[in-house]
Amino acid sequence: MKYPVSKLDEGTRAGLRGHDLIVFDGVCVLCSGFFRFMQQRDLKERFSYAMAQADVGQALYGALGMPLDEFETNLVIMDGWIYTDLDAFAAAMGTLGWPWRGFAGVRWLPRGIKRPLYRLVARNRYRLFGRLETCLLPDAEVQRRFLPGGLV
Repeated sequence: MKYPVSKLDEGTRAGLRGHDLIVFDGVCVLCSGFFRFMQQRDLKERFSYAMAQADVGQALYGALGMPLDEFETNLVIMDGWIYTDLDAFAAAMGTLGWPWRGFAGVRWLPRGIKRPLYRLVARNRYRLFGRLETCLLPDAEVQRRFLPGGLV
């Protein structure tokens, strides 16, 4: 799914500072793995990052009317749009070079397939992939890529 950034209140939009952003669950092994995957392959440093549990993440999930304690989707914000579910994955992958860009094709799956598939994995991600005891703590070099208020 995708929403226009204009759906956010002015203060939340201002907090984005015009950055393309990936917001992820900092205790989910799968979500943190997606963050690390993107951070390592985003050679042009297009994206900034924030954890869902941090101030920025909480403001974004709240502004979208999403739960503030159950992060069943990463958010990818780019080009004036907020992407969720498999559309977030597709949007992020579409910014990478080949062969990773090929995974952006999941955006063309019928909604009746991709949404339930994503939700099935999201609801079971801790059981399938594990959960960290505390939020991921990136080293200083990686921390510079986080928005202010994007770390816990």
